[in-house]
Amino acid sequence: VRLVESGGGLVQAGGSLRVSCTAAGGSLISYTMGWFRQAPGKEREFVAAINLNGVNALYEDSVKGRFTISRDNAKNAVYLEMNNLKYEDTAVYYCAAAGLLSGWPAEWDYWGQGTQVTVSS
Repeated sequence: VRLVESGGGLVQAGGSLRVSCTAAGGSLISYTMGWFRQAPGKEREFVAAINLNGVNALYEDSVKGRFTISRDNAKNAVYLEMNNLKYEDTAVYYCAAAGLLSGWPAEWDYWGQGTQVTVSS
């Protein structure tokens, strides 16, 4: 499965942005999906994950209440809606997929190439 992110860009602090992830050459319906980010000079960190049917989601503490992960299996896509963006949210955002039927994955099987999100202060 090849994951392709889109929707990144430049936004002012307090603004909103939605990034998307689609799959080329495969279906996402059998994968737990996640979003990660990596800021300059920092390690990649977990942001959010969503289970197969989209009922359950998991968030990193700093984005709770601001970010929402969702999926549309009919469109073979996963989204990350980001509201009230802060300067410290600036990073490359990566989509990931894990072939896990239940629970949350410790490892991820596929990664996208990332999309840049820049928040100006």
